[in-house]
Formats: sequence, C-alpha cells, structure tokens
Amino acid sequence: MGGDNAPDAIVAGALDARDELGAHVLLVGDEGVLAEALDSAGRGRVDILHAPDTVAMDEEGAYAVKNREGASIVVAAEAVRDGRAHAMVSAGNTGAAMAAAFFSWGRIKGIKRPAVAVVLPPAESSTLLLDAGANSDCRPEHLRQFALLGSAYASLRFNLVSPRVGLLNNGAEQSKGNELARESFRLLASEARINFVGNLEGRDLAGGLADVVVTDGFTGNIALKVVEGVASMITRRLLENLGSLREEELQPVLPALLSLRQELDHRAIGGAPLLGVRGVCIIAHGSSDAVAVKNSIRVAMEAVEAGVVEKTAALLDAGKGGGG
Repeated sequence: MGGDNAPDAIVAGALDARDELGAHVLLVGDEGVLAEALDSAGRGRVDILHAPDTVAMDEEGAYAVKNREGASIVVAAEAVRDGRAHAMVSAGNTGAAMAAAFFSWGRIKGIKRPAVAVVLPPAESSTLLLDAGANSDCRPEHLRQFALLGSAYASLRFNLVSPRVGLLNNGAEQSKGNELARESFRLLASEARINFVGNLEGRDLAGGLADVVVTDGFTGNIALKVVEGVASMITRRLLENLGSLREEELQPVLPALLSLRQELDHRAIGGAPLLGVRGVCIIAHGSSDAVAVKNSIRVAMEAVEAGVVEKTAALLDAGKGGGG
C-alpha cells in the first residue's frame, strides 16, 4: 500500500517476481483494494494478508507505527516475526518501515541504530553507501557501527575478504569536515575490524576507491539522490542523442549504449537492505515501478537465502559493537 505508484505497481512487481523469480509473495494491505488490483492485472492471484490501515508518506513513521497496529507496514513486520514470511519489502514511508522492523524484530547485539545500505549505480558496482536515509542525526559512534555493518554486508554480498571503508567528507585530509566527521575519522581509524582507507569526497563515490562509504543519513540520502539524478540525466541525454543518428550509424554502438543504460538504471539494483535489525527488510524507492519492485523482492530473496542477518551478527562478533 506504500509508494507513489501503489497499489498497481506493487502488485505488478509482485506478479513479475512470482513469474520470473519463483517468489512466493504475500501482499499486505487492504484486501478489497489489493484484490481489485489483482483482478485488473489479470494474471492470477497471490496470497493477501489483510491490513485495514496505511501509514502515509508524510507521516512521522515511528509515532504512526506505535499507535496504529492495523497499519500494513506493522502487519507485514509481524508476519516476518511470526514466521509467516521470511522478509519484508516496502516502498512506503521509510521511517515507518524502520520503526516496524525495529519494534517487531529487535536489533543485532551491539548495534544501536539500523542503517539503510544502498548499492550505488552502476548496477555492477560493489560500492555500498550507508546510511542512505534512516538516521538524519548521528553521533560518531553510530558511524562506527555503520562501518561494521557495511563491512559485514559487503563481505557477504560481494565476496570481499576485507572491504575498504571510506568516510564521506568535504576533503581528503584528516583535519577536514565538521565535528562529526573528524571524530568519526578517529573512531574508524582506531577500529581493528574496519579496513579504513580515510576520507572520500563526493566525486570519489563513483571512483572505486572504497567498497563501503559511511556517513549520516541526512548527507547520505542527498548524496544518493545526486548520484541517481546524474545517472538519469546521462541516460536521458543518451536517448536524446541517439534519436539524431541514422540507422547505419546507430547499429554499431547500440548494444554498448543499451548496456550502459541498464547499468545506470537504479531500478535494476533493487531496494536497499535495512542493516542492523534481526530480520530482512528491504527499502524500495517511493517512486518504484514494477521493475524496481521485482528487483527489490529479488534482493530480499537473496538476503534470506544467504543468511545475511545471521552471518552479519556472527561477523560482528556479537557483543563487541559497543557504544550508545
């Protein structure tokens, strides 16, 4: 029920995941509305778990979750908690998804704040950015924990032995940045479990200089949207310029250009995992269409099959995450 294109895009993406990925999808929301959307799609049925209420995109997520037990995001999180589902995917209110997962599942020992971890375009990249929007106000200790979470996830997802961790800053020198950045630098440099490579500037995000880039959720979300906006602009300009070419000029370069377009399409990457909670929660774009929803479900399936939550807890050596 969440997202700019709900429920039709969510239903279409769920059906695509069922048909193309073999996913067993449980749609959570108003049963009447979802049944009507399924009928309109005309591609058969999937299971529906009725939830009479919805948290709007502009509501304060944690407050809504605490006070509206019939909200679809709450019912979805409880379905995972109770073993009715293995993972939760949401394109709705990010704060509500984070709060529902946190309250229903709890957090990994030693982690105080969950973080949204996004794979940056291009799609074949192994650069992970976190936090991408879960925590606008952070302390240095939180960024240290984000680095531990990101390192563990990157090692599992990308099969890396010792992921390189960078700190997003406005300069490469250790003395650069605000108080949060300078103190975070000190903590990251002193953490033996982190392969810290120092500060990274915004232009370094696409440079392959680090496997994990950490920052607070306010800065991270802005950086993510800038990267995605530039990628969309490049794609748009490519398509515009292709229209001016003759067919014989177009044919030799078309495969490479189409491949580049696919790599820069954030919908192909899928949603972002919420790391630090004791369950698989995938945060999809609020603007997700059916392609993005299908790929978000794919990311959820991969995380469950890989045992990401359990292995992350083990890699963090539970109890040594520390901090408040």
